[in-house]
Amino acid sequence: MKKSSAQDPGSSGSRPQYPIESVDNAMQILLLLGERSELRLTEVAKYLGVASSTAHRLLAMLQYRGFVRQDGRSKAYVPGSALTGVAFSILQRFDVRQQLRPFLEELNRETGETVHLGVLDGATVRFIDAVESPRAVRVASRLGRSMPAHCTSTGKALLTTLSTAQLHQLYPEEELAGLTEHSVRSRSDLEKEIAVIRRRGYATSSEESEEGVSSVAVAFPGELPSPRLAFNTAVPVGRISRTDVKRIGELLRATVERASEIMP
Repeated sequence: MKKSSAQDPGSSGSRPQYPIESVDNAMQILLLLGERSELRLTEVAKYLGVASSTAHRLLAMLQYRGFVRQDGRSKAYVPGSALTGVAFSILQRFDVRQQLRPFLEELNRETGETVHLGVLDGATVRFIDAVESPRAVRVASRLGRSMPAHCTSTGKALLTTLSTAQLHQLYPEEELAGLTEHSVRSRSDLEKEIAVIRRRGYATSSEESEEGVSSVAVAFPGELPSPRLAFNTAVPVGRISRTDVKRIGELLRATVERASEIMP
């Protein structure tokens, strides 16, 4: 039987005098999608306490508006571009950047290099804040850009916060498209690299997204309720050694640990 709105942990305030059940059901589907990586028709029908045909019509309308999409292989429903777009817009207005800006500026001073704050958006990473290096030869800011997550240190660090099922949902095929000849080209290789990143504590990239650019990144803990975020430091490839990579990686880990304490 369907839960009443008063019992629903996702509700806020008292039940409206003239509730619109179809709208309430659609909102509950989106709330449920926030808790799970994917939804199946039978799960939605059971959760709402409605017939499968009703659940299908609700999902079809959400799919029409881009809030969900149906995986072609599994037939499960996953977040759509409209939903992730709304989430990103809210993130910009809430502006987690303001909270994390002092840490980004600190990293810039400590390393003397360009640093970024990135957020995972599906299989892409969006760079939502940056501080450029003061040096004449530097990596240009990627502020506002989106790039394939598996081609960047920031994206790979963020992918470590996902489960294997979530990763396979983002990358249903074995073959991956790259940006340079150094990019990861298969899901198997990506999974191997993710395992190394988890053990080491930081991700690296050497000319995988752009020729001449190396970077190091660390993601915020995946259990935080905020969006999936990561700090990265980008350095011209000729100015970074293995020792530098390790030093920057440890600095990023320590900074993320401190910054995590102030996150909501």
